[in-house]
Amino acid sequence: MNVLTNGGTMAAFRVVVTDDRHGQYREENDVLQSLGVEVEVYNLADAAHAAEVLRYADAVLLNLFPMTAEVIGSLSRCRIISRYGTGYDNVDVEAATSAGIWVARVPDYATEDASDHAIALLLSCVRQIAAKDRHVRSGEWNVQLPSRVSRIDGKVLGIAGYGHVGRAVHRKLSGFPFSRILIYDPHKDPAMIRSRGAEPVNFDEFLAESDYVSLHVPLNHETRHMIGRTELAKMKDGAILVNTARGAVINEPELVNALSSGKLSAAGLDVFEQEPMVATSQLRMLDNVVLTDHTGYYSEESIGELKTKAAQNVLRVLTGNPPVSPVNLIPEQRNSSSFVPEFEITRSVRW
Repeated sequence: MNVLTNGGTMAAFRVVVTDDRHGQYREENDVLQSLGVEVEVYNLADAAHAAEVLRYADAVLLNLFPMTAEVIGSLSRCRIISRYGTGYDNVDVEAATSAGIWVARVPDYATEDASDHAIALLLSCVRQIAAKDRHVRSGEWNVQLPSRVSRIDGKVLGIAGYGHVGRAVHRKLSGFPFSRILIYDPHKDPAMIRSRGAEPVNFDEFLAESDYVSLHVPLNHETRHMIGRTELAKMKDGAILVNTARGAVINEPELVNALSSGKLSAAGLDVFEQEPMVATSQLRMLDNVVLTDHTGYYSEESIGELKTKAAQNVLRVLTGNPPVSPVNLIPEQRNSSSFVPEFEITRSVRW
């Protein structure tokens, strides 16, 4: 399928991948074949390179490249920026909205994988699996680590963020003998949370009562450093903190202090404020931290699903429809749609 350019000549749609993390694009090309499109794959270096490559793109499939207001301002005919992933903190959504460009994401592709990973990190912290492994490999036996191992029975689980992944963590851990399961999520109906067998609570109660805290919130101006010195001080002595959301929801230097002092007994982290983790990070020196490399989303199945759904967002928009999973609402759609964009919700309600 072709479209008319402003000059009246025929031109095919251009769909551009900003940075090559996947190696092959069979799924995307399969979805877009009805448009006669084969995706173009780049590794954009900077804003100037992006302006050159993306100027005449009709759609952008975005990985990690920063889609700043400067880059968005250089796009002359782009209709959609479809993000490979659940988060969209590398997109200036306000600039895209002002330019009439949809921003979309894939919110549900790795629900099973990310929830499995969060639970694996939690159980590894509870049972000190990673630390024991390191010591046994070095030839030790009957390893005695500084923090005690306590059973899960009777503990309180806290889940911050009750979206797809938070709900899956709750579902999978509901068979464990927790005394209470607390949910902190100001976006969700308290009655719905209660109907699922958990307790909706405010942030202070969440921090003060949870033995184990698992974070599943988006990164935005409200959630950045939502766990800092003040919040860590409110947590139980010996609590365990797991983060598979975004690194910047935790103030890392303050987390290091809490782990070093014994305020927290352990942390399981898949995400970090700076990625890849720098060689000098103090987190790497602590025995009571389990570290993975921002791969909680990954399985062979999840990547295929991600690529397909990111391309489906593009297909919908290039055929005159809203994307499957929009973040924003472009100006011409505001009077004709009852959709309330997630971006507007999350910036108006405090986490």
